[in-house]
Amino acid sequence: MIKAGIIGATGYAGGELVRLLLRHRDVKIVWYGSKSYIDKNYYEVYQNMFQIVEEKCLDDNMEELAELVDVVFTATPQGLCASLLNDEIVKKVKVVDLSADFRIKDVSVYEKWYGITHKSPQFLEEAVYGLCEINREDIKKARLVANPGCYPTCSTLSIYPLVKEGVIDTKTIIIDAKSGTSGTGRGAKTDSLFCEVNENIKAYGVTTHRHTPEIEEQLGLAGGEPVLINFTPHLVPMNRGILTTSYAALKEKATYEEIRNIYDKYYEKEQFIRLLDKNICPQTKWVEGSNYVDVNFVIDERTNRIIIMGAMDNLVKGAAGQAVQNMNLMFGIKENMGLDLVPMFP
Repeated sequence: MIKAGIIGATGYAGGELVRLLLRHRDVKIVWYGSKSYIDKNYYEVYQNMFQIVEEKCLDDNMEELAELVDVVFTATPQGLCASLLNDEIVKKVKVVDLSADFRIKDVSVYEKWYGITHKSPQFLEEAVYGLCEINREDIKKARLVANPGCYPTCSTLSIYPLVKEGVIDTKTIIIDAKSGTSGTGRGAKTDSLFCEVNENIKAYGVTTHRHTPEIEEQLGLAGGEPVLINFTPHLVPMNRGILTTSYAALKEKATYEEIRNIYDKYYEKEQFIRLLDKNICPQTKWVEGSNYVDVNFVIDERTNRIIIMGAMDNLVKGAAGQAVQNMNLMFGIKENMGLDLVPMFP
């Protein structure tokens, strides 16, 4: 039985981790960490856990936690995990960090985009970027995994095969992304109030969103050269879900079948990436509550551009589900354990 501790268990991603791990037959949660709710019953924070979780919330003492568990999940704001991590901890436990602290290899890029000083850059080289479908073998050997961001997961997985095979001009990539409000976190913010979000859609972080360099780095690694993109996220009035619509110029004319064969080459055997039938556009409702990413594309012959679409649940595949998938790989158990989630509809 794998003993797990969660720091940040009362945020949206942390709460989703609890929900998923409670049904994982090989895991027992022994630490529900929450700086804001220390000594409060966990079910009082999330009433859906009434008579399911009886434990109280504990603090974020990672050194104490490392003595009690086999894996630590940190579902915390940027900077906290890096400030807590040290050599002794990573010698004792495996760590899956859901923040951005170890996703970007260049510390100067991280500090520029996040506006904070990185407290443990010595772990950046070792940390494995936890996009399971791409870095599976490295994740299996890792003791520190950087769980990808929600937008980068959907964006990278939907575009990756085309960059890897060199069929699109990476200088022309534009990503238009839309997310439900849970992606902004559980903290009280004016922009997330019901009256601000309901009956409304808006762009935010235009040219400045922190997931931009993460996507660029991963696509650059795929293509073997630096990549610059235009990335614009939007907030839409729904709880869960991400839809990305990406645009790029094809280097040469290509048929639907040729592009489909490229996607099949990379994803045909991947359980959690569903390549939809021709002319079917992904929808967030079709993946809600699941670890699936639905992907499809359309070739615009008039402009010789390809439009790539991806949809997923930002709290599952975009956060907690992917973290569990990473943990499964790190401990050598079946990758889909605890993740056989049928999407909810309607």
